[in-house]
Amino acid sequence: MAITDWPADERPRERLLARGAAALSDAELLALFLRVGIRGRSAVDLARDLISHFGGLTALCNASADAFSAVPGMGPAKYAQLQAVLELARRALGEEMAQRDVFDSPGAVRDWLRLRLGQLPHEVFMILLLDAQNRVMASEELFRGTLSQTSVYPREVVKLVLHHNAAAVILAHNHPSGVNEPSHADQALTRSLSQALSLIDVRVLDHFIVAGNSPPVSFAERGLL
Repeated sequence: MAITDWPADERPRERLLARGAAALSDAELLALFLRVGIRGRSAVDLARDLISHFGGLTALCNASADAFSAVPGMGPAKYAQLQAVLELARRALGEEMAQRDVFDSPGAVRDWLRLRLGQLPHEVFMILLLDAQNRVMASEELFRGTLSQTSVYPREVVKLVLHHNAAAVILAHNHPSGVNEPSHADQALTRSLSQALSLIDVRVLDHFIVAGNSPPVSFAERGLL
């Protein structure tokens, strides 16, 4: 049955307008993005199929263009639209971090990092550069490594911090393995960078490890800074 044949109070769009987006299921939200289904399958049916096919929303959102477009009813246009929605979410969170003290919006930092790094197949080291009010001025991807290691040089971090005249930084990297526990190497790197930056009076506020869709692990909360 087409969604237009459903009772008005059961249609996703009408329910969203009446009760807000949070009232909708994952499949219903995705159905609104898809707009239409395919022969014999409503947009909600197709959304459920997509979520099941990729094993969840996170995997769906991070699917490659070829994998996404291979699903019947999808294609490059839908893939481009989905990536645009994800990038809008990243930019909205980035604006929040730029306008507010990161300690006032720790959830935005975690959400942004998870969207940016959570599903990458390779290890990436990033730095968020903050001003004296702890607002994010810029973010930079410094190093990209293999699945098991990456090379991070303190002198390059110091050079970047001086270039932006940052007052503080937040470090972040991902674990493509999906294990978000800090390793001994992670802890040693954090100590090395903290010591190097302390020589130029720049504080390391935190170091996050991002693994999949799990909440990023904070070194500060673990007492590792």
